[in-house]
Amino acid sequence: MRINPRKTPTQARARVSYDAILEAAARILVAEGFDRLNTNRVAEVAGVSIGTLYQYFPSKEAILAEIIRRERAQLLEDVQTATRDMAAEDVETTLERLLHAAVGHQLRRPKLARMLEYADAVLPLEEETKALNAAILQRVAEFLTHAGVEDADLLARDLVAALRGMIDAAGMAGDTDQEALLLRSGRLARGYLGLGSRPAAAD
Repeated sequence: MRINPRKTPTQARARVSYDAILEAAARILVAEGFDRLNTNRVAEVAGVSIGTLYQYFPSKEAILAEIIRRERAQLLEDVQTATRDMAAEDVETTLERLLHAAVGHQLRRPKLARMLEYADAVLPLEEETKALNAAILQRVAEFLTHAGVEDADLLARDLVAALRGMIDAAGMAGDTDQEALLLRSGRLARGYLGLGSRPAAAD
């Protein structure tokens, strides 16, 4: 299975076509499902020729894989941003940022997220998945170490797995209430870490 792009664009006009192909595939997945996803349909929705599409992608699987990579890169960037200032802020603030990153990733485009989870399971992306998970776990462990939590590596693994399970299940159930999911995930995280309830808002 060919899942890597043939090339990546370097010029602005080519980048526009490349991005249009990926966005068209994402829209097809959401609106029409996997059965309608093929290179001809993607080219049609993207407004590019099939020849242009094949300049960049050898197959629909390569397009899917590239969408997954983009979503993963955004998640990792959000996690890194959430913990960037952890040395200068209280634990609760950083935890809230992390929860927003995790929940926001799932609910930004919830149907697309569910579709990509299925695609991820059937595409040969195991090594890339391991690398992403390792990077996220490392960042969460650094946060827990800063928060004074013992066995930070172990707790990071447990916490990420628990939150992922809850958030993914919410996505599969069609939940779209981000605030409710943030509240539930916050309860889970604070309970497991022994941080107590979320502080009440000041009057």
